[in-house]
Amino acid sequence: MLVFLNGQFVPATRAVVPVNDRGFLYGDGLFETIRVCGGRPFRLAQHLERLMRGADFLKIQCPFTPKKLQDFAAQLIGKNRMPEAVLRVTLTRGPGERGYTPPKDSKPTVVMTLHPLSGAPASGTACAGNRLKQAMPEAGVPIRWRLITSSYRIPAADPLSSFKTLNKLVHVLARREARDRDADEALLVNTNGELAEAASGNLFWVDEGKICTVPTACGALPGITRAVVLEICRTLGLPTSQRVIKPRALRKVEGIFITQSALGIVPVTTLDGKSVVPSLRVKQILHAYHEMLAKPQTRH
Repeated sequence: MLVFLNGQFVPATRAVVPVNDRGFLYGDGLFETIRVCGGRPFRLAQHLERLMRGADFLKIQCPFTPKKLQDFAAQLIGKNRMPEAVLRVTLTRGPGERGYTPPKDSKPTVVMTLHPLSGAPASGTACAGNRLKQAMPEAGVPIRWRLITSSYRIPAADPLSSFKTLNKLVHVLARREARDRDADEALLVNTNGELAEAASGNLFWVDEGKICTVPTACGALPGITRAVVLEICRTLGLPTSQRVIKPRALRKVEGIFITQSALGIVPVTTLDGKSVVPSLRVKQILHAYHEMLAKPQTRH
């Protein structure tokens, strides 16, 4: 397996960063996770745009333009012969002295790695043409999740929630809590007692025919797949709503699902041990999403 590290393609066993890299020491950096379908990273331009906005916010000067990063990603996929995978792009401020104060003349670290798709059924799901085989052909469902409401809290209206920073300890603890409670994923509540997001994705649900999601002001990441779902709903003429919701109210709705880049759209079967009523709307969105993945992608 080859890894992209600061402009070079090197074997993963030799891809190392200094022990004083601020991403390692303080989580001083950002990352993006992108689904690779048919050899092309899905919505890569949007992912890199968010990465660059985050870099501007953190005052990290990325040494490569988005166009160069796209080129490097294509080379990495080709060299590793992994047309179906997950691509991770990591940007840190780079090495620095001990202490919180960032160095004036930092040399940022850029890493890109490829990972096999996980969480899919044994039969697998492919992303192109007739190879788009689903575990449930009528709905295009690769997996289903059991969901819990986590006891951990995240800040409401935190500007950092707009970016995928390397500081994800609360999400790690929430996912561990889910595992300990025999669930697959955890919902995070913000400091106002409102639902914000899942540990690894955005929350959606169906209420009176509307496709609902949480406003980003509640502390939710403005996810790329979240935006794709809202785009699909506009195309299909499905009404949408961004609204605040508390955990108790979510237990009364139907059609709960999570969106994330690696797995796409993941329907929820149970919430805190109670069954979730399925919705035909979710099946409709799933079908449209997988059709979108199957179409040849244009590089931006």
